[in-house]
Amino acid sequence: MNLIQEINNVNDKFATKGSKLKIEKRGEKLNIRGSLPSKKSKHNFTVQRISLGLKADLSGLEEAKKKLQLITLQLELNQFNWINWIKSPVKKETKDKFEFLIRLKEFEEYFFRENKNEYLTSTRKTTWRSSYKPYLNRIISIHNDSEPKDLDNIFIETLKSYKEGSRSRKQCATTLNVLAKFLGHKLPEDWKYMAKGYGLNNASFRDLPTDKEIEDLWDKIPNKSWKYVFGLMATYGLRNHEVFFCDLSSLKEHGDKIIRVLPTTKTGEHQVWPFHPEWIDRFELGRLGKDPGLLPNINRDLKVTTLQNIGRKITDQFKRYSLRIKPYDLRHAWAVRTIFYDLPDTVAARMMGHSVSLHTQTYHHWITKRDQQQAVNNALSKYKKRVIS
Repeated sequence: MNLIQEINNVNDKFATKGSKLKIEKRGEKLNIRGSLPSKKSKHNFTVQRISLGLKADLSGLEEAKKKLQLITLQLELNQFNWINWIKSPVKKETKDKFEFLIRLKEFEEYFFRENKNEYLTSTRKTTWRSSYKPYLNRIISIHNDSEPKDLDNIFIETLKSYKEGSRSRKQCATTLNVLAKFLGHKLPEDWKYMAKGYGLNNASFRDLPTDKEIEDLWDKIPNKSWKYVFGLMATYGLRNHEVFFCDLSSLKEHGDKIIRVLPTTKTGEHQVWPFHPEWIDRFELGRLGKDPGLLPNINRDLKVTTLQNIGRKITDQFKRYSLRIKPYDLRHAWAVRTIFYDLPDTVAARMMGHSVSLHTQTYHHWITKRDQQQAVNNALSKYKKRVIS
């Protein structure tokens, strides 16, 4: 195949990805031509040419592909600057600066590569937007401002840019850990120690609603459909979006009242028991067993929406009804409730669809109190037996 045909093949591949740039052969050299920011104003785009100084052969074409990928990424990040391309298009510092960004783009492609199932793909999109993209944007910003480009320092600075004891810091650590594995970069030995921060702070201990407050708030909701949403979240500790992705058939009159969270959700399929069981009647949830259509009629088609968007609708309704609590407060309250039912932590974690370690970190305060109380009760019981004997 001749060089011109190879160039056309490369340009076609970039065009399918939305690129408005292409490689061209002029004489014995290769250039990049297309819509680029004006040299006077980066907001005005005109058709222009970048001279690469590369020989028009297959070896030069491979280099030109890399330059085209680099320029495309610079444009996406709004970081294109003619200074880097007019006199010295192959400056080493420019290459070093954006090599990391190219690797991040490859990481994103890798993240989505395996999922062909449309529901799993939608779930991955939600996870990417909420749990990866914010922290990758932060590391890009810190990387661009860092000299020299020491990856250890960049990872640590990114992590430390989030407040100690915050959930964001813990999530950032998890995201960067996955990224580091992809890059083949070994994180510092004390990474887990620096990452600590997931959990509820001391203020949250006081802010969780009591059972009585939850019942009173349910009574305040004027819309019957949203009362069902609130009741399900309170009784089963569901995440916002999980309410709309459950098998509720067990709520029928002679059902076992164990609902199944469907595999289309964030953490996959799992079963959940009610705590308190009497809330099924208190919140009239049995009606959902006969007619799940009683829930609000919102778009659940994950081809056109995301789990995050669905969850946000619940948050908006809580604000609309001035409920004074966040939806996740119901989930946290459910978790604490199971602790004092003496439900094993491993079982509660499985019902909540997360790991045991995350469960114990998040609810450490109450778990510790429960265990200490049990130890005190055992000690008092033994003392009473000794006194009686």
